[in-house]
Amino acid sequence: MENSSKDDYKIQSFDIETQTLLKTALNDPGSVDLEKVCSVIVEQSLKDQIFSREAGRICYSIVQTEAKQTNGSSFRRHLLTRLQQEFIAREETRRRSTQQWVCLVSFICNIFDYLKVNNMPMVALVQPVYDCLFRLAQPDALKNEEEVDCLVLQLHRIGDQLEKMNMQRMDEMFYLLRDGFLLQEDLSSMGRLLLLEILEFRAGGWILSDTAQKYYYSEVTD
Repeated sequence: MENSSKDDYKIQSFDIETQTLLKTALNDPGSVDLEKVCSVIVEQSLKDQIFSREAGRICYSIVQTEAKQTNGSSFRRHLLTRLQQEFIAREETRRRSTQQWVCLVSFICNIFDYLKVNNMPMVALVQPVYDCLFRLAQPDALKNEEEVDCLVLQLHRIGDQLEKMNMQRMDEMFYLLRDGFLLQEDLSSMGRLLLLEILEFRAGGWILSDTAQKYYYSEVTD
C-alpha cells in the first residue's frame, strides 16, 4: 500500500522539481521543508479544482508518514495555519475570483474529509467548513451555478459527517436552501434542480433513492 504509485496523487501537472519535492514529502517528510510543501499544495488547490479535490489525500498521507517516522506533526500545523489564513481572507478571494473561491471551499472540505483525529473529524475545522458552506447558501451565491454546484458536491461528500458534528447548524443551512428554492425567483433551472436534489438527498438520510438518482442525473446529462 505504502509503495503505491505516487502518480495516483495527480501531481503530473507540477514541474519536475515540484513533483520531486512532493514525492519526497510523501515518502520522507522529515527531509524536506514542510512549510514549502504546504504552500505548494495550497496554491495549486486554489488554481485547480480537480487537484483541490485530491489534495486532502496527499495531505493525509504526509501527515500519516510524518507521524509514523518521527512522531511529528509539523506538516499538519503548517497546513492548519495556512488554512486559517485563507479562511480569514475568503470574502476577498470570492470577490476576486469565483473559481478560486470554489476551489478554496473544495480544498477545506477535502481536508476536513481526510484529516481525522482518532477516526473523528477535526473539531477545529467544523465551524470554518460550516461558515464556507453557509456563504454558498446565501441568496447572491445561489444565483451562481458554479457556487451551487460546489455547495451540493461538498454536501454529498461530507454532509453526513458535518451533521453529526453539529446538527443545529445543518438544520439552519437547509432552512436557507429550502427558502432559496421556494422563494428566490432568479435561480437558474440548473441551480433549482441541484437544490431540489440536495434537499431530497438529506431528507432521505444522505442517500438518494434509485428513482431519484435516475431522475436528477438524467436531467443533468440531458
